[in-house]
Amino acid sequence: MLRVIFFAIMACKVVIKLFNELQFLTGDYGWQELWRYIMRVAILTANTAIYKETEEDKGGKAIKKMVEKAGEQVVFMKAVPNDRKVLSTIMQRMADGNVADLILTTGGAGCGPEDCTPEATMDVADRPVLGIPEAMRAYMMSLTKRSMLNRCAAGIKGETLIVNLPGKEGAVKAALEYLLPEIQHAVEVIKGEV
Repeated sequence: MLRVIFFAIMACKVVIKLFNELQFLTGDYGWQELWRYIMRVAILTANTAIYKETEEDKGGKAIKKMVEKAGEQVVFMKAVPNDRKVLSTIMQRMADGNVADLILTTGGAGCGPEDCTPEATMDVADRPVLGIPEAMRAYMMSLTKRSMLNRCAAGIKGETLIVNLPGKEGAVKAALEYLLPEIQHAVEVIKGEV
């Protein structure tokens, strides 16, 4: 019996030592961080000029950087034209094909005549998630009154969460910094991980 207890204690010491070495190599993470669900994220930039490569995709790059810094995996990133059918088809195929757990869009959610990202999102969504864009607009109003012109939407298609973000780099950073922890939780709930 003492031998079993001795080996159990030694095994625990080895596990603790390995965990401490892992913390040293990867940063200061707890057990939950090591075993948490890693989201597969798709980023769609809805902007015809960026699609035609006449402008740089600053918003999409900002999203990618923030998502990867949060420990999530970017599985797809593409600029597409401001076209409702194109946007909804891509989102539909990603959700139906289980390509991504989260689709983040940037651009196409303002009041311009070509802006159609919210409509494309709601064409695809089975269930709206009204609180995400409401919270984003409320938060962004403290930064600029022009955020009241943002028409972003969010919804769930199957097991995929789709969230529209603003088109400008600074607005994308501010909105995603505010929303990301809650979006991560929402994806975990949708996937049944919580």
